[in-house]
Amino acid sequence: MKSNKASLKSIASYIPEKILNNFDLEKMVQTDNEWILRRTGIEQRHIANDDENTSDLGTKAAIKAIQRANLNPQDIDAIIVATLSPDYFTMPSTACKIAHNLGLKNITAFDISAACSGFIYLLELAKSMVESGIKKNVLIIGAEKISSIIDYTDRSMCVLFGDGAGAGVVSLDDNFPIIDIHTASDGEFGDLLMTQRSQQSNICMPLSMQMKGNEVFKIAVNTLSNDVINILAKNNINANEIDLFIPHQANLRIIKAVQEKLNFKDQQCVVTVQKYGNTSAASIPMAINDAYEDGRLKQGSLILLDAFGGGFTWGSALLRFGGKNDK
Repeated sequence: MKSNKASLKSIASYIPEKILNNFDLEKMVQTDNEWILRRTGIEQRHIANDDENTSDLGTKAAIKAIQRANLNPQDIDAIIVATLSPDYFTMPSTACKIAHNLGLKNITAFDISAACSGFIYLLELAKSMVESGIKKNVLIIGAEKISSIIDYTDRSMCVLFGDGAGAGVVSLDDNFPIIDIHTASDGEFGDLLMTQRSQQSNICMPLSMQMKGNEVFKIAVNTLSNDVINILAKNNINANEIDLFIPHQANLRIIKAVQEKLNFKDQQCVVTVQKYGNTSAASIPMAINDAYEDGRLKQGSLILLDAFGGGFTWGSALLRFGGKNDK
């Protein structure tokens, strides 16, 4: 019988080499390591080199993801990238740049803007494409060079974010399906977390990210918790059946608050925010890859993804990982 269910067949990431730790930030802005740890749980973040673009980070993650799916680049027939820090303001898309870097022509390639929820939005799009028969192998990438849009004199923001990329391939496989995905948005709160723009000579130029942290924290915890409760109930799955809960890595306090509300045990939760900071759309795939590379994520593992980001956007995904892990 022909397969008709989409599956996440691989995962990979690329982390820039340069590390910016809390003690480095103490020399740049009025802050200190203890405050950052207490408020965010972040110890360090990785920063791309000046000559590394978002598309470069995404390409390196993509190459590994394609290899782990036992495919060649030519087997990919669509590339979708989630990013809030694209190479160019509007065009060409980062996906088109990555397609070119991979030597691919005449394939579907485009970006989406869903902030930190981007990878879950990508999963939903890729699932629809593959299960409808429109595409066979969809490469999805969350890639961010947030250092390019961060004001490093703003101590409330510069401590939070890092750079990186994560990628995966979605193809048909009934044995390890993407079980369910939920995405949503509410533009009413868009001004609480945004990339501010100015008008110069009638051209909109991006400046830097701005956030009203306390308001975002409260809404994020309640929204993330409710979304998980709903997707588990809809699919008749108990929290203790989840092998790995992989939330967006924005802030350790948010992660712990959601974990407590949902009664997830520490061994069920994947936490990487201390190493990478908030990498927005790259956060979840980077965290999935960490679990893959340390052996916690295996083929068939039941994983639950949960994210919240600017827009506001949010989403959750329930799936069995379809990639092989020989580690």
